[in-house]
Amino acid sequence: MDEYIGLDEHAPQSFARYLKEHLFDKIPFKSIHYLRGNGEDLAVECRRYAALLKQLPPDIVCMGIGENNHIAFNDPPVADFNDPEMVKVVVLDADCRQQQVNDGCFASIAVVPERALTLTISALVQGRHIVCIVPGERKANAVYHTLHSPITEQYPSTILRQHHAVEMFLDRDSSKNIEGVRGMQ
Repeated sequence: MDEYIGLDEHAPQSFARYLKEHLFDKIPFKSIHYLRGNGEDLAVECRRYAALLKQLPPDIVCMGIGENNHIAFNDPPVADFNDPEMVKVVVLDADCRQQQVNDGCFASIAVVPERALTLTISALVQGRHIVCIVPGERKANAVYHTLHSPITEQYPSTILRQHHAVEMFLDRDSSKNIEGVRGMQ
């Protein structure tokens, strides 16, 4: 769904590397298409990946929700529910970049890339099914806003409430601010 711009594809923080190491090297897939954030012409890369999404629309989108309610790297300042693009270059907001430090991906905010490629919200919600996994106490406010705040780009994840087939998987910590969660006390 996204990739940092300018980060070496072999860097431990690369999303492509993570997916390859933890999923695609373990299970045979017919084909795999990565976003490449280290190319010279990012507009060409956005068009390439958008063409793949049009040719091979996703059946299942697996995602999380960021501490600032971002989905993929659609942070509140750049989130657009009606984005005409499928893939775009975004500037990551400070909260998103800090989350990367909080998650242990980077040692400090100074070394977190400032820009990334991301699938737009328009692209993400085209998946027939969305599976959203949101663990951890730092995500509790984001889960609350996802389920209870107005559906607005201020809280990008709220758009999930308009999709016909979303399943959210929460743990005790991420669901602590909501009542009536099945399986929770």
